[in-house]
Amino acid sequence: MSRMRTLREHPSAVLLVMQLVAVLSYPFLDGSVAGRAVVGVVQMSVVFLAAWAVRRTPALSWVAVLLGGPAMVFTIFEALQPSTEWVVLVSAVFHVPFYFYVSYAMIRYLFHDDKVTRDELFATGAAFTVVAWGFAYVYAAAQVVWPESFVGIDGTGDQGWFKLLYLSFTTLTSVGLSDIVPVQDNARSLVMVEQVAGVFYVALVVARLVGLNAIRHSRR
Repeated sequence: MSRMRTLREHPSAVLLVMQLVAVLSYPFLDGSVAGRAVVGVVQMSVVFLAAWAVRRTPALSWVAVLLGGPAMVFTIFEALQPSTEWVVLVSAVFHVPFYFYVSYAMIRYLFHDDKVTRDELFATGAAFTVVAWGFAYVYAAAQVVWPESFVGIDGTGDQGWFKLLYLSFTTLTSVGLSDIVPVQDNARSLVMVEQVAGVFYVALVVARLVGLNAIRHSRR
């Protein structure tokens, strides 16, 4: 009971852990239809957990549910038909606003009072990874609209979703490993937007924590 209560009190931590589990399990499961179906279920669980985490925030939970429901359905479709362009595009249409809205809700959660709880600290990490997932779907949609937007160092054209997620994480964290690169101007503009978002997010969180520390000291 105590463990269940802990999980209920820290939905952001559960979301963060599940996202990392999905990232680590994907390379082992993507080689078969059954594996992709399992990956789809894991990703669907991440979508569900994201919607669950939003209910603790000051944002509108019904918005997350309205976007998350279709996103969960197309997560399975995409796992079973990863090369079907209309499935990839429609999946992105629901996943992108859903993940961005969840990240917005978690940032509001972090800023809604003058105290930082343990779950809010987990929310800073979860919101960051949620943004990375959102941009991965942006890139997936870009490949459908503008084929061969990204190229790997081995000369391959359109990239799989996991490689796009890898590109998103390296871009958002400003690591820039550059083994997958945007080669069309539209794709490059999207990558630049994510670079700005990554720098802005880190600056925002640092400023928030410094401000809260100053408030705490001023009250002593």
